[in-house]
Amino acid sequence: MKSRFLVANWKSNKTIAEADSWLESFKSPAGDHTIILCAPFTLLHFLHERNRALVLSAQDVSPFGQGSYTGEINAQQLKELVDWVIIGHSERRANFGETDDILKQKVLQAKSAGLRVIFCVSDERETVPEDADIVAYEPVSAIGSGQSEDPRASNEIIARLKERIKIPIGLYGGSVTPDNVASFIRQPAIDGVLVGGVSLDAAKFLQLIENASIS
Repeated sequence: MKSRFLVANWKSNKTIAEADSWLESFKSPAGDHTIILCAPFTLLHFLHERNRALVLSAQDVSPFGQGSYTGEINAQQLKELVDWVIIGHSERRANFGETDDILKQKVLQAKSAGLRVIFCVSDERETVPEDADIVAYEPVSAIGSGQSEDPRASNEIIARLKERIKIPIGLYGGSVTPDNVASFIRQPAIDGVLVGGVSLDAAKFLQLIENASIS
């Protein structure tokens, strides 16, 4: 069985108390999969101290370094707490107007600090900076809709993406559930999944991991 990346994205959810409760319920299963938890900035220090077994990721990073950038969290600060960062998620492109130039700058900042990058696209034609480590394909119609894309169609798009941008690891994201995860994991070009809502429930996320492991 091929090792996969199973990435949980909590988005803007959970207080410290809620994160602690999730950790109490989540017992990381044995297996070869890489499980990455992408949490809000407010929870990263708590999660870093509370459970060293989890691979942690930030959900964003400043396009600037240290300096007079009020409200920004720079890559050097994140590197103390996480190994990964998500860049280019469609929600940030849509809600915060992030452009290709801004995203490229974020990738450069992340890589200069030694962070690894999960770069999100919603279309196979979108620009992907060459320094990204993983490309995650998330069709906008599937994000939070409860309607995932056909796994075979996703596989074809991810295969073309990987070939075009020369990045060996491709994920699918968008309404991934315990019931459908195996259908994506079985596809030859898909190396894992980026999971949103289901990851907020420790039991459901554990079930997803289990179903991915037996696919």
